Amino acid sequence: MLLENFRLKVFRAVAEYLSFRKAGEALFLTQPAVTLQIKALEEEIGTKLFVRSASGVQVTEAGKVLLQYADRMHQLADEAEGRLASLKGETAGDLVLGASTTIAQYVLPALLADFSRTYPAIRLQVFSENTEHVAEGVANGRFGLGLIEGPPKRRDLCVQPWFEDELLLVVPAGHEWADAGMIAPQALVGAPLVMRELGSGSRHVVENALQKAGLRLGSLRIVMELDSTEAILSCIEAGLGVGFVSEWALVRRLENHRIATLRLNGGRMCRSLALLSAPGPELQTTAVSLQRFLLDRVPPKPSQPATTLKSTSAGLLAKQGKR
Repeated sequence: MLLENFRLKVFRAVAEYLSFRKAGEALFLTQPAVTLQIKALEEEIGTKLFVRSASGVQVTEAGKVLLQYADRMHQLADEAEGRLASLKGETAGDLVLGASTTIAQYVLPALLADFSRTYPAIRLQVFSENTEHVAEGVANGRFGLGLIEGPPKRRDLCVQPWFEDELLLVVPAGHEWADAGMIAPQALVGAPLVMRELGSGSRHVVENALQKAGLRLGSLRIVMELDSTEAILSCIEAGLGVGFVSEWALVRRLENHRIATLRLNGGRMCRSLALLSAPGPELQTTAVSLQRFLLDRVPPKPSQPATTLKSTSAGLLAKQGKR
């Protein structure tokens, strides 16, 4: 059921992205179709809503006024759908979810498939961004709920712990550390490191852990920063350097025997994955439904291939034998 006027929905998307192309991608429409809907809406109300220029798309004063009412009408339509669905014992409506990259790529797919089967009337839209961008999206209302990999810098949001994830040091298969199982943190000084970009939850956790281990961040030799885990793993496989990656991203990669994993002495490098929401008024019904669903279904710890576990154990035994 869609109670919201479709042209207003297209208008809100263009106003959010300030791009006809990006609005089309979000709504699964072609750019000409978006342009046609906006033109029809402008003709219907008799005024321009957007101005296109070399610098991009801007919302006119009339567009800003309409946007306030369009947002309110969308909220009312969503509430109406929810109330009508509740009469039938269902939950319905839209939910925009922001998820940090590791969660969106490796943890969520199977969970969201189950969620969609459980709540078929909830229309879910997921955006994959780094932790700080997800936090900003929750704070400004772009996301109804956020899933993050590290503590956000913002302190004005509600953080609900979900489950723990371990970051492992990943090296190319032929690396001198490949069979070590464990190394001292000081061994990383001068080693070529491939890291996530600033603002990433993974980067924040790794830097904090290394500092606690007594390493100065200035002593690290970062050869490349990348905005995706898959890109980091590809660079490690190619021999560019070593890096820290979530255990969730490693299961399939380890099966090709082109990388190996190990830990640092002094304990595991773990982080708490969490659900993020804005404080204040009660969460929309769809967000509450997803929040409860995820908290009730903590994903099982990903298993590593037996060959990797054996090689790690062999490395530790060999190390003990040398003592």
